[in-house]
Amino acid sequence: MNYWLIKSEPGTWSWQDHLDAGPAEWDGVRNHQAKLNLQAMKKGDKAFFYHSGKDKAILGIVKVVRTYYPDPTDKTDTFGMVDFQVVRPLPQVVPLSRIREKEKLQHLMLLKNSRLSVQPVDKSAWQQVCAMGGLKM
Repeated sequence: MNYWLIKSEPGTWSWQDHLDAGPAEWDGVRNHQAKLNLQAMKKGDKAFFYHSGKDKAILGIVKVVRTYYPDPTDKTDTFGMVDFQVVRPLPQVVPLSRIREKEKLQHLMLLKNSRLSVQPVDKSAWQQVCAMGGLKM
C-alpha cells in the first residue's frame, strides 16, 4: 500500500463535503506532478485529507476506491482524477505547525513544495502523523 496527502481549500471542497458525499471524485487537478501522483495510486491506497488556505491541517484519512480516469472538467483531455472514500476523521486534527515542529517530518513534500495538491507520504511519516492525530497503529 502507498500513502498520499491530498489538499483542498475548504471553500472549494472541504472534509465535511467529502463526509457528506460518500465516495467522490478528486477532480480539478491541473498540475503535471500531481497528475503523475494520481496515476500512481492503486485501489486501497490511503491518503491524508488536508485543508489548505488558512486552516492548514490534516483532518482525516481517505482511501482510493477508483483509480485514475479522465476528468470531464478538463477540456484539454490532459488531466484525470481518482475517487476517494472517507476512512475516518482523525481524533485530533494535525495542524501544519505541529508537522513543522517534528524533525523526522522535515522531508515531507508538504513542507518543501506546499502548493502541490497531491503528494506522496512515506510509511514512517504516515505512522508518525497518524500518532500525532491520535490514531493507534
